Amino acid sequence: ILTGNPIQSLGLRAFYGLPKLQKLVVVETNLVSLEDFPIGHLVTLQELYLGHNFISSLQLPSYFASFSSLQHLDLHLNQIKNISDGDLEPIKLNSNLTLDLSQNPIQYIQPGILKGIHLSGLILRGSFHSSTIMDACLKGMTGLQVDKLVLGDYKNEIRLGSFESNTLDGLCEVDISEFWMVAPSEFPSDSNGFFKCLVNISIFHLVMAPIEELTNLPTFPKLFSLVLTECNFDILPILPSTSLPSLKELRITRHKDLTTLSNLELPNLELLDLSQNSLTVLSCCSDNTFGTTKLKYLNLSYNAHIKFSKNFMGLENLEYLDLQHCKLKDQNNLPLFFSLTNLQYLDISYTDTHVKSKHMFTGLSNLRHLKMAGNSFQDNILHDIFKNLSELVSLNISYCHLERVLQEAMESLHQLQVLDISHNNLQTFDPLICMPLWNLQVLNCSFNSLTALDGQNLEALPGTLVSIDLSGNPFDCVCDHQIFFQWVKEHIHLLNRSNPMTCQNPSHMKDVSVLLFDNITCQMKNTIIAMSVLGIMVVILVLALVYKFYFHLMLLVGCKKIGGGESTYDAFVIYSSQDEEWVRKELVKNLEEGVPSFQLCLHYRDFIPGVAIAANIIQEGFHKSRKVIVVISKHFIQSRWCKFEYEIAQTWQFLSSQAGIIFIMLQKVEKSLLRQQVELY
Repeated sequence: ILTGNPIQSLGLRAFYGLPKLQKLVVVETNLVSLEDFPIGHLVTLQELYLGHNFISSLQLPSYFASFSSLQHLDLHLNQIKNISDGDLEPIKLNSNLTLDLSQNPIQYIQPGILKGIHLSGLILRGSFHSSTIMDACLKGMTGLQVDKLVLGDYKNEIRLGSFESNTLDGLCEVDISEFWMVAPSEFPSDSNGFFKCLVNISIFHLVMAPIEELTNLPTFPKLFSLVLTECNFDILPILPSTSLPSLKELRITRHKDLTTLSNLELPNLELLDLSQNSLTVLSCCSDNTFGTTKLKYLNLSYNAHIKFSKNFMGLENLEYLDLQHCKLKDQNNLPLFFSLTNLQYLDISYTDTHVKSKHMFTGLSNLRHLKMAGNSFQDNILHDIFKNLSELVSLNISYCHLERVLQEAMESLHQLQVLDISHNNLQTFDPLICMPLWNLQVLNCSFNSLTALDGQNLEALPGTLVSIDLSGNPFDCVCDHQIFFQWVKEHIHLLNRSNPMTCQNPSHMKDVSVLLFDNITCQMKNTIIAMSVLGIMVVILVLALVYKFYFHLMLLVGCKKIGGGESTYDAFVIYSSQDEEWVRKELVKNLEEGVPSFQLCLHYRDFIPGVAIAANIIQEGFHKSRKVIVVISKHFIQSRWCKFEYEIAQTWQFLSSQAGIIFIMLQKVEKSLLRQQVELY
């Protein structure tokens, strides 16, 4: 591409080293002649753009004969005035070439010099300063065979005056398949005479023509495609089937004043494009509306309002239906698409559709492509509304305010290959939803509110995936999601790299790529947490044991401190308070007043006031006594304090080699109770 370079000269070897060059752009470079242009060796050229230069002659150098692959030669906006004998001789055998001579001041075409030449296309927009010059030049094109001929002006540069009915008479001797008329200034009233030399064309494009209707048309026996773009229609033009018996494709688009849809009578019509108008259709749609039962393609997109009442009766052959960017009414009437069993493509994007019924798509058993972006669903939840669409290949439900997708929503879509659920409000998206999608290749969940995908269910994503877009979501880069982030790193080849995934939380990782999330840190944290939990459990266990065996430990410590020292008492007496009278009158009197006498430790007499009972039992009772006397009675068996003192006594006996326990059977007690409470047999 050399556009805009003020080249003064080019050496003979300027383009050597480019033996496989296919496209060369030398626009606005002050090029004056093709004769000295050193490109003869570029035999692989397919496109050559030489527009906006100062080339004054169309005489092509002989080396153009070797450009057998050349498909497009652009010489627009040069200074070519005449087309003379021999100018196009080098390309005479290239029937695949399109020649663009737009905006050249062509004044003369030598009659007959184009005879025998077959061009794929010839573009002559803004090439004639008047309709008179155009009339003369067209007559000079006698014998030309061209697949596509484009005449007319540019919208902001109208040169041609009003046309006469014979302006196009020169085309009677030109073999044309497709004809374009762009931005003509004014049409004659006699359409029959004006178009009489075009009756054998197959495709007719009329663009930016200042006409409000098409009347008195000649018969076009071969015309199968008619395109009317940006004309002045305010109602649909009447197109008689007698003038267009073979018409199969009709496109009437980009008419801002076209508001009314009138009935058509074109029985062979298979394609109808009425997009980008301002139509309000009050009763859509049936075969009576379009005058045919053969319609396969219907495009009503980018219009005003469409109200459904006839549910496509008689249009069972429809395969393509585009209603995007229209305000649809009564689309929830059941069943709207029931008769369209052959429909393969449906676009209802941005149509203010609020899906209420699960049966909205009933009947579309062969639908392969469904686009419904920019609409809404009941409660912002996607239910199983696609259960009848088993042949669906692509589905677009972006910009639908979805907050939740039920797992059964995709159960029937085994053939689905492309799923676009981007730009919604999903906070979770369980990969299990995709489990039935055996053939899924492209998944777009970008720009939702996802913090992560469920790491435990990532294996449910189909192995057929080649692309998954999760960008634009506020990911939480925390250890709870480390399985998901590890999966992202392992499947980076599937991700959309042009729009990376970034963290939203925690704050210190905001806008950082999720690929920088370090799983090792999580492993260290897990180890620290595990060790901390284990340490806490050990401490709790130790404290519990200390609490349970506190008095036993006190006894052990006391035994170690006292060691082999002398005891204050000969025996510590363990008894029930209800047996205290016997202890005072019998036991104390006989042992302390007898010969020899023994010093007893009694809690009512020898315990230190103000000290806890348990502490007195251990410190005053066991630590200062050589033996323990246990007075067994029914009251003793029932007393908790007696049991506690006896348990401590057993521990004391175990820890001290000199300790001993003396039992006194005050009352007869059942043997089973003795075995159970004091382990006596």
